[in-house]
Amino acid sequence: MDMLNAVEMGEGPPVAILHGLFGSAQNWGAIQKALAPRHRVLAVDLPNHGASPHSPDMSYPAMAAAVAERLREPMALLGHSMGGKVAMALALAQPERVTRLVVADMAPVTYPPSAMRGYVAAMQAVELRPGLTRREADAALAPAVDSPAERGFLLQNLRFGEGAPAWRLGLEEIAAAMPVLESFPDFDAPYKGPVLVVSGERSGYVRPASHAAFRALFPHVEFAVVPDAGHWLHAENPKAFLGLIEPFLAG
Repeated sequence: MDMLNAVEMGEGPPVAILHGLFGSAQNWGAIQKALAPRHRVLAVDLPNHGASPHSPDMSYPAMAAAVAERLREPMALLGHSMGGKVAMALALAQPERVTRLVVADMAPVTYPPSAMRGYVAAMQAVELRPGLTRREADAALAPAVDSPAERGFLLQNLRFGEGAPAWRLGLEEIAAAMPVLESFPDFDAPYKGPVLVVSGERSGYVRPASHAAFRALFPHVEFAVVPDAGHWLHAENPKAFLGLIEPFLAG
């Protein structure tokens, strides 16, 4: 795979940010700017997302290896949702490359098929004809995606310009990979560095039952909750999110 795209800013101990499914580096601009006075922050576009190359292999070991190749040096990792699984996979596969790990609203477990599969199908079904407006694309997604905010998030991936609009995402690759993305691979040895798991108070992604799975793989794990936030905790309550992760990243 060609090198992943990354947006870099700031100076200091390095931190890489890995976004979730359908996201991109640009979604983390506000958090990146907040961390930049004390860290060199690299926001990475994962495979099939943002400006990074498309790839049929979206297994977590493959994506973790692509991130490791892009980062080149040991650093702290902050991963949200799917990016949290990529970050965990990298820490477990190449622990010497990860100085500390923040996992945002994701657990190292297999999740049942989710609404995300419906999102992929709805995006694939949008008729990408010349002259398509953003409002029309939004209306096409509405039956499958109730939340206007989530539709707006998905539509950030639709490029409008001359001719017909086009998805930046590798939608076909993502659709084929959904069972893999919902799962989490097995690893032989735990990651013994410091780990902070931050979950949204209103989110169901990190349940008490998954704490045992974390402790088995990450013996030095701590748990924290962002109040008044769901799965997109960094966007819904950025002040509380930063208040938890900044002291941890400072070590």
